[in-house]
Amino acid sequence: MPNIQLVADSTCDLSPELIAKHNIAVIPLCIVLEEKSYYDKEEITPSDIFKWADENRTTPKTAAPGYERTLETLKPFMDAGDEIIYLGISEQMSTTCNVIRLIADDMNYDKLHVIDSMNLSTGIGLQLLYAAELIAEGKTAAEIVERIEQRRCKVRASFVVDTLTYLARGGRCSAVTALLANTLKLKPQIVVEKGAMDVYKKFRGKQASVLMKYVQELEPALLQSDPSCVFVTHSGCDDTIVNEIVSYLENLDYFANVYVTTAGGVISSHCGPGTLGVLFYTS
Repeated sequence: MPNIQLVADSTCDLSPELIAKHNIAVIPLCIVLEEKSYYDKEEITPSDIFKWADENRTTPKTAAPGYERTLETLKPFMDAGDEIIYLGISEQMSTTCNVIRLIADDMNYDKLHVIDSMNLSTGIGLQLLYAAELIAEGKTAAEIVERIEQRRCKVRASFVVDTLTYLARGGRCSAVTALLANTLKLKPQIVVEKGAMDVYKKFRGKQASVLMKYVQELEPALLQSDPSCVFVTHSGCDDTIVNEIVSYLENLDYFANVYVTTAGGVISSHCGPGTLGVLFYTS
């Protein structure tokens, strides 16, 4: 049986440890500051992004990885004759999946399988871990693709945003709405459904108390989810807040693993600092 290689883009937001453990090759998306492009997580960090955004009162643009850089990552696996499974950011948010398909067509390589995760951040990461589990079980590439696509609707991905300033700068809400929300300390909960982001509800108060309320409201769903793991993914939240959320999840005595990961440049560019999400598979 040929080797099966997992490939993702940098929006999967898995930790370096999980990426190494499951031998996942990562293609970086691009963060564009004015006219210059940087590779996410390789040439730029969220701290760099926040500093630049505040100094320039705008948000960076994000872009799919270039053809040559993507081919550079994929070609060694093609040369080895591997089955390649690429799990990428939602096609409603990026054209990255199409870059991978274009390379498969150009190289006439029919063992490159592209899966639209219909998600972002560790909503993709959950699917990658599931794919790694299926590889370990000896499933074929075709079987893995089928299982991932059948189960992707069960990913529950949501985030609470600390400030609407970044969404306003990026044109995703009006400046007036952002000013009013920030004045009233409104914190929107953003959910990912069918590959797109939408506002589910709004909390009010300081971020620490809001985030705990958000997690508490998730508890019924969490206790009916896949118990193998849950992700806490954030963009520069205070360690005290993150640790409180992790402790709460651990005290449920339900999950085998509570993973903490830091959001990369894409989430950080659009949502800003202080964003935190809890992501899991429903059972």
